[in-house]
Amino acid sequence: MNAVATPEPAAVEIVALTKRYAPGTPAAVDRIDLRIASGSYCCLLGPSGCGKSTTLRMIAGHESVTSGDILLDNRNITNLPAAARGTAMMFQSFALFPHLSATDNVAFSLKMKGVGKAERHRRANDLLARVAMGHLAARKPGELSGGQQQRVALARALITEPRVLLLDEPLSALDPFLRIQMRAELRRWQKELGLTFVHVTHSQEEAMALADTMVVMNHGVIEQVGSPHAVYNHPASEFVARFMGGHNVFDTPAGPIAVRNDHMRIAAATDAATAAGLPATVTDVEYQGTYVLLGLALDAVAPGRQNVSVLLGEAAFLSRPYAQGEAVRLSWAEADARVLGPGARPPGERVPAPVDANALRDDTAALALTL
Repeated sequence: MNAVATPEPAAVEIVALTKRYAPGTPAAVDRIDLRIASGSYCCLLGPSGCGKSTTLRMIAGHESVTSGDILLDNRNITNLPAAARGTAMMFQSFALFPHLSATDNVAFSLKMKGVGKAERHRRANDLLARVAMGHLAARKPGELSGGQQQRVALARALITEPRVLLLDEPLSALDPFLRIQMRAELRRWQKELGLTFVHVTHSQEEAMALADTMVVMNHGVIEQVGSPHAVYNHPASEFVARFMGGHNVFDTPAGPIAVRNDHMRIAAATDAATAAGLPATVTDVEYQGTYVLLGLALDAVAPGRQNVSVLLGEAAFLSRPYAQGEAVRLSWAEADARVLGPGARPPGERVPAPVDANALRDDTAALALTL
């Protein structure tokens, strides 16, 4: 008899969670279910207005819940005040007190709880040392760089000894170079501390770099949950494929399919071997160092669906350069085409026909000709 696998224990479990800001209005978050494994790094990802920040604020207790439940370590915290939940929030703006030193900023919550000065300073300075800020403990926020302020904000969140750390776009205020450096530090700290991190971001690159689990949201619902590899390589819906980027989405009689732009095959239109491919015209050539990104317009596709891209390695492009305005043909291996579901859509947006995987042809050329 085969043993039944038990799911990883969830630090956070969300059950049918809903948020409406007024009766009769569309839900900002619409009956979502989610389990976040203990000790994992989870990123809530999506465009502005998708419900990710609202979800984070409901977990934190900074936003009321219309209906549904939030559990932390199997304890229902839905209606508990923020301070009693076992979570801590790290805000986008860092929200440090400008007149206080780093030590006093970190120790502030302990002061509010009546902890003595010597003890709270000891604990605050221990945490500042842990995030490599011990030598700057006496400085005020205005005397610190953006990255240093972020470390102080992290130490301040950690001093409450939370079970779950909530991060609301913590890297968006940093310059691009520092953002890359700090996301590596966030990941390292999460592993060293063994805490569960729930991180809201609108950056696909940031989520891919940080997350054990990505939660892609759209119009208040969850479109897909999975590892970065799974979400990128097997998008569940047309929205996920388009939002994650790096995919071309085509409408076929069987429904929408996605093909990664680095899996597209391109050849000159004069090449007899590619006569059955999709005719297209090169519209843009962008040299990106290790690769070249080609923008193309399909020659016979409905308006709004004609722009695609092809990613070529630098060596491949240099061996056969393509120029703006050149006529080409595109194709792909059948195994590289991913059948997509429709996903969540706002009212009135076009919904493609139901997907019938059996309608996809085995032959790449035949599939291309059905578009």
